[in-house]
Amino acid sequence: MKKVTVILVLSLILLAISVPLVFAAEEGQQATSKLYYYALAALGCAIGIGVAAVGSGIGQGIATGKAVEGISRNPGTSGKITVTLIIGLAMMESLVIYALVVVLIILFVNPFKI
Repeated sequence: MKKVTVILVLSLILLAISVPLVFAAEEGQQATSKLYYYALAALGCAIGIGVAAVGSGIGQGIATGKAVEGISRNPGTSGKITVTLIIGLAMMESLVIYALVVVLIILFVNPFKI
């Protein structure tokens, strides 16, 4: 797990360092700069939506497990727990949808129009 974390952090640092190179291109490097920008944008979007989906999945799993545990301990409160669980799961899923919207904006914006 430690290796994966180190590789992820180093990849994000490399990504953050290389982004200014895209916007520092000269006239002859416009095509390469555009291609490099879209490659970095796609990589960043993939990492972003992946982190959002994994985080939401872990949160939903923990919430569902705790709800099932609460219902099994006290079956009389299953109605209240279920309603609260569904509202909480909807809120967690909305965060992934927000991440998807941000990712789509990043992918389809054209910074070279300016």
